[in-house]
Amino acid sequence: MTSPDARTDFETRIYQRLTDTVGADEDTRLPAPTDLIAEPAMGHVRLSWEPVAGAAGYVIERSEAGSSPIIVDHGGSDVPAVPQTVFADTGLRDVTTYTYRVGAVIGADYPVWTWSQPVSVDTWHGRTDGSVETPVVAVSVDASRVVGDLRRVWELIGSERLSQLLLVGDQKWIADEFATALRRVHEDLGVQRVRAHAILHDDNDVVRVADDGTVTYNFDRVDAIYDQLLDIGIRPVVELSFMPAALARDPRETVFTYGGIISPPADWSAWRALIAALAEHLIDRYGIDEVARWSFEVWNEPNLVVFWTGTIDEYLRLYEESARALKSVDARLAVGGPSTAAAEWVERLAAYAEHTAVPLDFVTSHTYGNLPLDVRPALARHGFEGTPVWWTEWGVGSTHFGPIHDTAFGAPFVLSGYAVAQHHLDALAYWVASDHFEELGRPDRLFHNGFGLLTVGNLAKPRYWAAHLAAHQGDAVLAHTVAGDGAAVLVQCSATRHDDGTIDVLTWNGTINAAVMSGDPRLDRNVRLEVGGLDPAIAYEATLSRIDTNHSNIAAACPTDIIWPDEQLWSRLRAADTLASEPILPTGPAPSTPPAPTSLPTPAGPPTSATASPAGDTTLRFDFALPMPGVARIRLRPARSAPRTPQQRPSNQPD
Repeated sequence: MTSPDARTDFETRIYQRLTDTVGADEDTRLPAPTDLIAEPAMGHVRLSWEPVAGAAGYVIERSEAGSSPIIVDHGGSDVPAVPQTVFADTGLRDVTTYTYRVGAVIGADYPVWTWSQPVSVDTWHGRTDGSVETPVVAVSVDASRVVGDLRRVWELIGSERLSQLLLVGDQKWIADEFATALRRVHEDLGVQRVRAHAILHDDNDVVRVADDGTVTYNFDRVDAIYDQLLDIGIRPVVELSFMPAALARDPRETVFTYGGIISPPADWSAWRALIAALAEHLIDRYGIDEVARWSFEVWNEPNLVVFWTGTIDEYLRLYEESARALKSVDARLAVGGPSTAAAEWVERLAAYAEHTAVPLDFVTSHTYGNLPLDVRPALARHGFEGTPVWWTEWGVGSTHFGPIHDTAFGAPFVLSGYAVAQHHLDALAYWVASDHFEELGRPDRLFHNGFGLLTVGNLAKPRYWAAHLAAHQGDAVLAHTVAGDGAAVLVQCSATRHDDGTIDVLTWNGTINAAVMSGDPRLDRNVRLEVGGLDPAIAYEATLSRIDTNHSNIAAACPTDIIWPDEQLWSRLRAADTLASEPILPTGPAPSTPPAPTSLPTPAGPPTSATASPAGDTTLRFDFALPMPGVARIRLRPARSAPRTPQQRPSNQPD
């Protein structure tokens, strides 16, 4: 997470660097993308181009007559580059000519050297009578054809500092709710690991210095934190931060309301000794077989001046000292970094590790308001092919108390991130689990647009329900296609099958452009879903679950003028804290011709079963509305399958 000051520092550097090659290393040059196509569509322009070998992502430039070109920044993302080669540019004016260029970059902190040929497009003109027909997107699933295994990249999550678990007195209720939140994401979302700041903060009393200068270590509070965490069922990604005052070169340099010290150490050997002592203690307490399943990440966002007062060279030394300290205790301990904001310094750390033979067991970075870039080419250039890549912070927006976190906009955003991560990440940690968050001050009201998937009081936000639907998919990925206006750039799909034959088809309609966080009617779509390859001898019970402004959106159940609910309102909110689900009837077998655009009603109907045709037709069709932002899941459960409780549900069985 970045503070407003950190964001200003970032923007003044990176937006200039994207187009400025003066002094840049020629080795970072990539050729221009080819075959750029710009297609007008309802509410957006669909862009596509050919991939460039070695690219981490692509920067999009847009201009219109009489105006200077701008870099498309997606409403304020900390990384303008996008990882995919298809993209929906949204928030545009109708009946307007735009010109686009696209450039490839080797990383978020490197410039575009050569741009594609410009392509101009006239945006959607609408109908002459002014009416709007909602386009239909056709989704086709072959339930008989498995094409891969689902990667559960959401099983790492971010958290406020874990010392909240130890709060007492009049803050004991925070500790209890925080622990409940962690337990809930473990049991419901399948979270196995958590990453948090400040385990070495002086609040935890780790480093003690006697009057004669003797340094001793006290790990009692660290033990109490990790004991609770392991009891919940979650293992830590141990972020090695912040600097204990006794070791800091300048202990006056701090961040956050709790005063995390962001200074390099005054004595590098003292830092190395602390990290070795921590590792030895953890192994003594929990055993090497356990601690070897943890991970150690060096610092937090050292590329931002608000988190690290040293230079990049000093960070690289901090990484090396930490890595060598850990490996001196046991080679099985996993160490990684650079834990940077906005996907920076990955190439720099990989090059340094290659040159110095420093271990690099996993690579980490952060992105807000965009999808994670593909840093695998950067790692391959330095001999680290196959090294796990984790985004240890990621979210729909970087600004605490910003306007986006409590809205439905984050629900399709979450699923788009998980979909991209299937291809080039090993973990994508949403930041954070709970609104019990103190970095910039405690919440001043219930719906304050905090980072949490869960509110104070542990009510689920739309983003939580999106993660829930992702986590409760089957493990077998089914073949599927998406076609129509907005296909693959607005409307996306994940289709899976569980071991008991249950089929989940998860569709979502979203954009990463925060400028349209409140929605845009031109981006609403209707979905015609066809599920084929079904066994005609099996009856299926079909349900529809939805997340949008009017469904699975707990903030909508609370009057906007409420600061903190009274007991009566709390009771109503807890009753409303559910995933909106209802039975849905199939609209018939698949048609022989694609459907024309039409306005479809929101589906409803009495509880019933959807049964495959006795004539041998193995395709069922469902029609439903999918607003932007919006998420819908059609679940087909064999009628012979009895529901399981969450406690009984293995990871590959439906909830």
